[in-house]
Amino acid sequence: MTSDLLRLTVLGSATPYPCVDNPCSGYLVSDGGTRVWVDAGSGTLAQLQRHVRLEDLDAIWISHMHADHSADLLTAYYAVLFAEVELTEPIPLYGPPGIADRLAHYLTNTSTRSPVESAFAFHELHDGHQVRVGGLTLTSRAVAHGLPAFAVRIEGAGRSLVYSGDTAPCTGLTDLAERCDALLCEAESAQAPDPGEQVHHTPEDAGDTASAARAGRLIVTHVGRFLTPQQAVTRASTRFDGPTDYAAPGATFVIGQAANVSGHSTR
Repeated sequence: MTSDLLRLTVLGSATPYPCVDNPCSGYLVSDGGTRVWVDAGSGTLAQLQRHVRLEDLDAIWISHMHADHSADLLTAYYAVLFAEVELTEPIPLYGPPGIADRLAHYLTNTSTRSPVESAFAFHELHDGHQVRVGGLTLTSRAVAHGLPAFAVRIEGAGRSLVYSGDTAPCTGLTDLAERCDALLCEAESAQAPDPGEQVHHTPEDAGDTASAARAGRLIVTHVGRFLTPQQAVTRASTRFDGPTDYAAPGATFVIGQAANVSGHSTR
């Protein structure tokens, strides 16, 4: 049935701060019966509510603690603790080591620690972490971003989606993405630093990672301010022969199918 297909909905893909019409990194991944909020960058909570209520989420997965991927956890906390949102139990939240204390430190205003565990049931990620959430299996791998950071492979309805998070090209991501139906890969950098540590993909790197992993489809996201989405897609396409798209805000991709449910392709 159509409702059981694995879907990726782009809540936002901007970096390092939201645009007027594009929040920061955030995605809703669903298979009809299961809904996971993947990264919670600035502005994504508002867009999430177009599709699902906070209390109806099955889990939240956070790649790393940079604000453009996690800041809306703070506003989600206020929604759960101080508004009309009613949870039967805390929302399972999978994120980097130390995420609970990081949120609590920011939200604590008195000598009493903020009860972040009342909103979220925290589970710390590690390389190789795997969990079953409803009809979806999430497998996380550590990636190269200069701080604890993870990519995730989400499998459900017989399909697979891999999200890079933020990372330089690395074997952890390539191995995780092996023969996935779609690779959602960041393309933040117009060029790799020289000298300096690389912590992001260029569009060409995204194409190379997709090719090396033999991905079925490449969706570039987290495109930096010195690139246009079309430039990122065009440059990635020089290194990857498969379908290449841009993670336009509001677009929904059916994983394993060539056409989008909504939004548009830039190739």
